[in-house]
Amino acid sequence: MCILLTAWHDHPDYELIVAANRDEFHTRPATPAAAWTDHPHVLAGRDLEAGGTWLGVAGDGRFAAVTNVRRPGQPAGQRSRGMLVAEFLMRGDPAEAYGARLRANADHYAGANLVFADRAGLYAWSNRDNRVRALAPGVYGLSNAALDDEWPKVSRLKAAYARHRALSGEALVDVLLATLRDDERADDEALPDTGVGLAAERLLSPIFISGGAYGTRCSSVVLRDRTGRMRFVERRYDVDGNVSGESRHELEIR
Repeated sequence: MCILLTAWHDHPDYELIVAANRDEFHTRPATPAAAWTDHPHVLAGRDLEAGGTWLGVAGDGRFAAVTNVRRPGQPAGQRSRGMLVAEFLMRGDPAEAYGARLRANADHYAGANLVFADRAGLYAWSNRDNRVRALAPGVYGLSNAALDDEWPKVSRLKAAYARHRALSGEALVDVLLATLRDDERADDEALPDTGVGLAAERLLSPIFISGGAYGTRCSSVVLRDRTGRMRFVERRYDVDGNVSGESRHELEIR
């Protein structure tokens, strides 16, 4: 993932709201969001190169998503960051216990941020500081730096959610997907300096990235309501930024 919003116990109808874009090279093969044949309780896309996933949910109400930390020259890591999400969804550990496991294996991965939740709590971890945070009710934004670093696109996504917070159901899904398609670039003076150069900072500054070999591959919206149901919508895009497919799933939480 390259941008992620999570709203935790912030909405009258939903315990958890997620809106996220996955940015990746278009040549990296992946499957659409679906139940995994080897772990049927997991619902996620799958990276066919390394076997993990960028974002997913499980039948017991779990959710997890990962972003990379933009840090040129960092070691590649022994394991794919997508396994951070996959193992949380597959294993079934309580989120708090999984946090302890993350801390013990932080150096196995290149720079990574993980946001993950079970029915009891929402947590954030980064191997930049190897700290697990239990998150209070509220709205959180994450891109390729620390949680709630106010990059322009993070602020833009959070502001859009705040404007439309009164919506629910399909109307909320639609407005979040539309916001995730926002390709307006930030002004140069507002750009972060992450060591990739001004041209790349400009290219990577919108919520939605298009126009090259690397860009937004899919947008995801997750709604977990207070009655034990979860909705997961994934909209996929081709190299030109056109919609290439969409998956919609409804789950009864066990």
